[in-house]
Amino acid sequence: MVQSGEGQGGLGQGGLGQDGSGQDGGARPEAPAERGCLIVEDRADTREWLAGLVAQAFPDMTVVTAASLREARRRIEDHRTAPRWRLTLAIIDLGLPDGSGTELVREIAEGFPEAQPVVATIYDDDLHLFDSLAAGARGYILKQDDPDQVAACLRRIDGGEPPLSPSIARRILERFRPRPDIKPDARPADEARLSPRETEVLTLLARGMSGPEAARAIGLKPQTVAGYVKVIYQKLHVTSRAEAVLAAAQRGLT
Repeated sequence: MVQSGEGQGGLGQGGLGQDGSGQDGGARPEAPAERGCLIVEDRADTREWLAGLVAQAFPDMTVVTAASLREARRRIEDHRTAPRWRLTLAIIDLGLPDGSGTELVREIAEGFPEAQPVVATIYDDDLHLFDSLAAGARGYILKQDDPDQVAACLRRIDGGEPPLSPSIARRILERFRPRPDIKPDARPADEARLSPRETEVLTLLARGMSGPEAARAIGLKPQTVAGYVKVIYQKLHVTSRAEAVLAAAQRGLT
């Protein structure tokens, strides 16, 4: 069942009872769908395309759409207040008109641990990929892929596999493939010589926390953590969060 982002009261219209079990104390002629998917995409034609792919991959799943971060957050808040079905999947575009979809990926990953935030984008590069994974994305699919291939990627969720476009899976593997031109003992375990506090901050960033969130977690001021981040970047010789996350993964900190 597909619901558009217009004229709907919130996530889960016609969905589960508020206990998330599908039981509301009375019999209904038709059992509501247990699982639900939120699609966040600003282009109407692409929303329709993604909704069709979800219906193809999961015929039993209710689909709700939103065209912006603001609309998606409103729907999520409505759902949090009165859930009608279990939020299982969220497919999120990165380039939204009122902000980055990465923010929403992080919010869903933190607020709905059972949900699978999956990025659907045209961006096939390390920066967007690793930023999304650091925020909590459980999958990354490219809109330019063949539709049947995208549907097949989504179906892997039921088998416990992350939905990754083939080129994205290869990119991840390539990043962690040992380089034959570098001997295993050519560099120390941590040539950057991060301090314990710097390692702690890097670990929190790699787990998807923002700078202020990391500051709250370890009881420091945001500007203090920002200073640590600057030093971490200098020591690791990186210039972006994605590169820092990759460095953290190589150190086993994620």
